[in-house]
Amino acid sequence: MAVGAWLTLYCCFIFVASLSGGGLPVLAKINHTSLQMLLSFIGGLMLGVAMLRMLPHATHILGIEAAAATALIGLLTMFFLIRIFHFHQHEAPSAQPHAHDADCTLDHHALSQDHRLSWTGIAIGLAIHTLIDGVALAASVRLDAGDSIGFYPLGLGTFLAILVHKPLDALSITSVMTAGGWSKRSALVVNTAFAIMCPIGVIVFMTAGPVLSDSQNYVGFALAFSAGVFLCISLADLLPEVHFHQHDRLKLSAMMLAGVLVAYFIGFFESH
Repeated sequence: MAVGAWLTLYCCFIFVASLSGGGLPVLAKINHTSLQMLLSFIGGLMLGVAMLRMLPHATHILGIEAAAATALIGLLTMFFLIRIFHFHQHEAPSAQPHAHDADCTLDHHALSQDHRLSWTGIAIGLAIHTLIDGVALAASVRLDAGDSIGFYPLGLGTFLAILVHKPLDALSITSVMTAGGWSKRSALVVNTAFAIMCPIGVIVFMTAGPVLSDSQNYVGFALAFSAGVFLCISLADLLPEVHFHQHDRLKLSAMMLAGVLVAYFIGFFESH
């Protein structure tokens, strides 16, 4: 099979995997407790991806000072966006400040306002990361084709690495959209747009490959900025749910740690 055929096949699998992962919270009926557990998992995943995946790669490209400064800019940008457009309403309708702990009921309007903006930061950061994944996939397939002495799957390691975590990336976006009260149609549109990011990255490499060899600094800045955005969303928006929901503290804490562990183990599948 030629390079183009392998890339087409891989992109089809990745597209379907992304759609499937992102479609879970949209198509399935999720109750309040399950949604909070999912958000805690996504918060841990975002934290782990930022600290264990994005920042180390950005530091390798830019150096520690530039990477840290760019991550700080990303964090502050997302923080002020949340401050301007985003209003937390954790209190239950009751006048008692801790009524939610005893009752486990929460006003739907209050819940729907909690994460209205956060999904945009997650989507932008993961879209950038996924475009880079697409570039890496195309580059590895082309590299393998140049060294090939027989018939074997080109760029298989990179493909598997992307296939493993892309459904989780899509799930992160649509879960936070669901928590923010967005319609199923909106979530499906965003999920579909995200699913085509990796194929777009492949196309970018195939059409502008020679130019990309001089763009490493841009990749580093993009990763560091996205890491800062993820840190802000996880620590200032999603993970406070672990502290707030006293009635499920153990479950939510376990889900948060599970998200961090998944981000850690993803590193074993990544291609250098």
